[in-house]
Amino acid sequence: MPYNAYKVYEQNAVLTATPGELTLMLYNGCIKFIKQARLAMQDKKIEKKNTFLKKAQAIINELMVTLDQKQSISKELLALYDYMHRRLIEANMKNDPAILNEIEKMVTDLRDTWKQVMLITQKRKASTGQGLKWAFKVFIF
Repeated sequence: MPYNAYKVYEQNAVLTATPGELTLMLYNGCIKFIKQARLAMQDKKIEKKNTFLKKAQAIINELMVTLDQKQSISKELLALYDYMHRRLIEANMKNDPAILNEIEKMVTDLRDTWKQVMLITQKRKASTGQGLKWAFKVFIF
């Protein structure tokens, strides 16, 4: 029963999240799957490694398709996401943890930047009432 309650909580968290919070969840999920893939790689659990890397690739793909192409930074982010996606495939094929380290750092940097954008947005919203609309123009979406 407690497991089901946790699943319901998780589902509600996603369903009620703002676009900014969803982006943060995607970054965190990608980092989690990269870490799990690295552990599976070390333990020589090839099938699990493949599953985790596919999940990380799916998250990167979701970030790619949800970019607002009207924003100037979107082209740069699209190229970065494309690079990360290709490198995750390469890490899977070559069984290379160094590539996972590289991509994990990139995703972590993006996540940390996004957290800062969200904090600035919250402060701006409190003072001007403009919130995420401003952040979308400045950062990504």
